[in-house]
Amino acid sequence: MIKIFSVILLLIGLSGMTGSVTWILRRGNNNRVTRLFMLCQLSIILWLISQLLILFSINREQRWLSYLIGNLGICIFSPLWLMFSAEFIDARPLVNRLMKFLPLISAAAAAVILTNPLHGLYYSDFSEKKPEYGILFYIFQVVYYICIITGITMMCVRHIKERDKVTNQTILLTLSAAVPMAINTLTVTGFIDTRIELTPLFFAFSSILILIALSRYGLLNINRIAINETIDNLPGGVIVFDTDLSLTYFNKYAGSLLDLTQGMAFGSLASLLSEMAGRAVDPDSAAEEFTSGGHCYSLRQTFCRDKAGRTMARIVQINDVTEYFELAKAERQLSIEQERNRIAQEIHDSAGHTFTLISSIAKVLLAGDISVQEDEKLIREIDGLSRSGVTQLRCSINNLRDDEFMTSVEKAVRSVASSLRGMECELCFQGEEEHRFDFCIREVYDNCRELITNAMRYSEAKRIDLIVKFLADRLEIYIFDNGKGCGDIRENNGLRGIRERTEALGGSVRFTSVPGDGFAAVMKIPAKEQIL
Repeated sequence: MIKIFSVILLLIGLSGMTGSVTWILRRGNNNRVTRLFMLCQLSIILWLISQLLILFSINREQRWLSYLIGNLGICIFSPLWLMFSAEFIDARPLVNRLMKFLPLISAAAAAVILTNPLHGLYYSDFSEKKPEYGILFYIFQVVYYICIITGITMMCVRHIKERDKVTNQTILLTLSAAVPMAINTLTVTGFIDTRIELTPLFFAFSSILILIALSRYGLLNINRIAINETIDNLPGGVIVFDTDLSLTYFNKYAGSLLDLTQGMAFGSLASLLSEMAGRAVDPDSAAEEFTSGGHCYSLRQTFCRDKAGRTMARIVQINDVTEYFELAKAERQLSIEQERNRIAQEIHDSAGHTFTLISSIAKVLLAGDISVQEDEKLIREIDGLSRSGVTQLRCSINNLRDDEFMTSVEKAVRSVASSLRGMECELCFQGEEEHRFDFCIREVYDNCRELITNAMRYSEAKRIDLIVKFLADRLEIYIFDNGKGCGDIRENNGLRGIRERTEALGGSVRFTSVPGDGFAAVMKIPAKEQIL
């Protein structure tokens, strides 16, 4: 009866541990924390299997093999538990480096157990009923308990420091290891003497706690793991100081950039940054930028606070922003080059054309093969072209020197009108200008300038009337001159450019002229909807 009850307890324990391992495999979180935890569970499963084999062993050899399997599971579990605890709480790098030596404990224990028939120091007497323990058995038991207690202590300390984050997980994990360990200790030392093995029962209890931690409280939650991995592999430095201004965490990038050590004071970071920048750098500022080794860095500082508003941590971020500075510099250079090309093209298309005409007329005059009346006509034409050229150059120079007039349609139109010399210009503005018309300031300026220049160059006009209407849904511009007009309007480069610019804005333009009755242009540009 007792044997059957023991088998039932062992099967309950095996079912629980197998269920937790199955849960972990189903979640598929392939990372170091999960792998260590699963190995801990597998080592317990190995020990539980050995207990089942012991119950059904019928000779000394079978019992020895069963005990050997169980002892190998136990010697693997304790170091793995400590390694898991350190990884679970994100222990400091120094602690993680020390954890790498823990497998030596398992290797030493396994070697002692396997060679026990030669020295008899682990089991002094291995009878068919219950073996008697040797000195090395108790030594390794103490080592195992130290590993388990240390792991529990580390998680409890983490629980105290970060109560809001890991309370439930830590309590369940601590109980899952502490309760079976306590029962096993009482059994081995003889304080509890029963005819059945109680430890498997409490490992079944532990498996229930672990399943609750997995399903209810998100143990080995992939979000936490993913966030840790992401921060550690960010292309920027993350440095965390606690409330005592001692360094508690830095990611890989920060470690490669600065000579950081765990526990260093916040003031030491200021010294490292100042040495790196070659000038005084204050990491206490909310934002600062500095250069080092041909790279530009951005320094930012934020604070992590609890629900009561108390500062829990200070986070310093360092990012290499060289690429953004280079892009901004390239953009400025490109803007300058584009403006230079625009002005060159403008002078070439307008003033250059005017002065070419003046030069060709001057050559005719120098030839001296024309009458006095024709001389006077050509001289008047040169005068008109010269004034037109001066107007065009003045517009270009004003545009290069000061873009203040480009802040509104009205200012742009007044700037063109103010450049006129020897011709009367009447301006009329109707309605109220809004920001809905800001998108077409440059085009309005270019179109008005081209039309006024044409009037000065070709129409022999004495007066220009310019009307600008700011309507609810569109902008309308009317330009009239009292020049000689024409019967056939040919849209060459100037007028074609006006039409292309206007239609590119979704608007329309119409040119009309009657011989002896001047030239008229009407532009209509739809307003843009404001985005609130």
